[in-house]
Amino acid sequence: MRHSHYILAFFFTLILTTQARHHHHTKHKHSSHSNNNDNNSNNQSYPPSPSPSSSSGISVPPVAAPGGYDNEAPSPSPSPSDDDGSEIFDVRTFGAIGDGIADDTKSFKMAWDSACQSESAINIVLVPRGFSFMVQSTIFTGPCQGGLVLKVDGTLMPPDGPESWPNNTSRRQWLVFYRINNMSLQGSGVIDGRGQNWWDLPCKPHKGPNGTTLPGPCDSPVALRFFMSSNLSVQGLRIKNSPQFHFRFDGCKSVRVDSIFITSPALSPNTDGIHIENTNDVRIYNSVISNGDDCVSIGTGCYDVDIKNITCGPSHGISIGSLGNHNSRACVSNITVRESTIKGSDNGVRIKTWQGGSGSVSKVTFSKIHMESVRNPIIIDQFYCLSKDCSNKSSAVFVSDIVYSNIKGTYDIRHPPMRFACSDSVPCTNLTLSDIELLPAQGDLFNDPFCWNAYGNSETLTIPPVSCLIEGLPQSLPGNDLSRC
Repeated sequence: MRHSHYILAFFFTLILTTQARHHHHTKHKHSSHSNNNDNNSNNQSYPPSPSPSSSSGISVPPVAAPGGYDNEAPSPSPSPSDDDGSEIFDVRTFGAIGDGIADDTKSFKMAWDSACQSESAINIVLVPRGFSFMVQSTIFTGPCQGGLVLKVDGTLMPPDGPESWPNNTSRRQWLVFYRINNMSLQGSGVIDGRGQNWWDLPCKPHKGPNGTTLPGPCDSPVALRFFMSSNLSVQGLRIKNSPQFHFRFDGCKSVRVDSIFITSPALSPNTDGIHIENTNDVRIYNSVISNGDDCVSIGTGCYDVDIKNITCGPSHGISIGSLGNHNSRACVSNITVRESTIKGSDNGVRIKTWQGGSGSVSKVTFSKIHMESVRNPIIIDQFYCLSKDCSNKSSAVFVSDIVYSNIKGTYDIRHPPMRFACSDSVPCTNLTLSDIELLPAQGDLFNDPFCWNAYGNSETLTIPPVSCLIEGLPQSLPGNDLSRC
C-alpha cells in the first residue's frame, strides 16, 4: 500500500509539472500604439510614441489538441520545447481567431511578450498557415531574453483603410519592432497592407490633375518599421500593398534582407519597398520589388550597404536620397549596388539631394546593372524639388567618388540616358564611368548625356559617349560647407 501511495503521488506531481510547463508564460506590459511625427518630406526619425498599452491581465487560454498545418484551419497547438532549444508560441494558443475580421492584436501582444520573456535560445511566434489575422497598429518591444523569430505562414493584415483605423492609434505606422536584438522575420505567408483606401485619399498627388492635391488628412502608415534594433533578418516573405513604405529601418545595425517579394501598383504613392535611415551594415539580396516609388531608398546616416541581385520595377529605381531637405546635414558612404535588373522604371540608379543641405555622399559603386526601358538610367539630381518654386542656394550635399561600371540596357528616348545635374556652388567630383552601353528602347536616335558642374572621366568608351564631364578637380571647394562625414 505504501508503494501504491508513492506511485499515486508521483503521477500527481508529474501532472502538475506538465501543466506548469504549458502555462509558465508570464506577461509584461508593452506599448501598443504610436504617434510619431516622421514624414516623407523631411525624413526625420522619431521614436515611436506609445499610447496606453493593452491589458496584461488576460490569462493565457488553455491549449487545445495539436492540429495540422494544411489549407484547412488547424486547431491551436501547444508551445513545445524542441531539441534545438527553441520554443513555439502559436498566436492561436493565446486566443487569436484568424478569421480576418476579429481583432487579434491582444493575442499577438501576449504571444510576443511571452516569447520575449522566455529563456529558451530561440523563441518562435508562429502565425499559422490557413488563417488571416487582423492586427491594429502595435509596437513589439524588446530587449528579449533570447533570439526571437516571427514566423508568418498565414496572412497578416491591418484594418482596411482610414475609415476602419481606430481614432486613438497612430496613422503613421502599423507594426513597429523597437529595441530588438537578434530577430528574424520569416515565413511562407503574406503580409497584406491593404493600402488601396489610403492611396485614394484626396491629398495624394495622383488624385488631381497634373499632380495636384486636395486638402484633408494625409498620414498613411508604414507597414513594417524596425527602430533602434540590431542583428535583424527578413527572409522569404511576400508583402504587398502597403499604405506607405513597405519596410523602414531606422537607427538599426546589421540588417539582412534576403529572398523577399514586394508588390504594389505602379501608381501607389510613396510605397517605397525598403527604406533605410541612420542604419549601417546592411545586406539586401535576391529579392523582387515592384511598387509605386523607390525599390530601395537610402537616407541619411547610412553606410556599409550592399545591394545585390535585385529585380526592381516598375518603380522609381534604386535611390540614395533625398538628402539635405530643410537645410539639413546628410552623410552617406560605402554603398554598393550590383548584379541587379531595373525595368520599366522612372529612374535606374539615382542620387538626389535638395539645395541648401550639407554633408556628403561618397564611395558609391553601381556595377553590373541591366536596364530595361528605364526613363533615366543614371542620374544625379542636386536640384531635387517637389514644387516649382524651389530657389537655388549656396550650399549643397557634396557628391564625390561615384563609380558606374558595366551598366547596360535600354532607355526611354524622351530623356537623356545619363544626367549629372550638380549644384552650382558645390560640384560633383570623381565621377568614374566604364563599360556603359545604353541604347534607345525604340528607334535608333541617341540622346546625349547631360552634365552640369560635374567632374570626372570615362575610363572606357561609352555608348552614348560622355564628353560633357569636366576633367580633373575644381580649383576650390567651400570647405566649411562640405563638412565631410
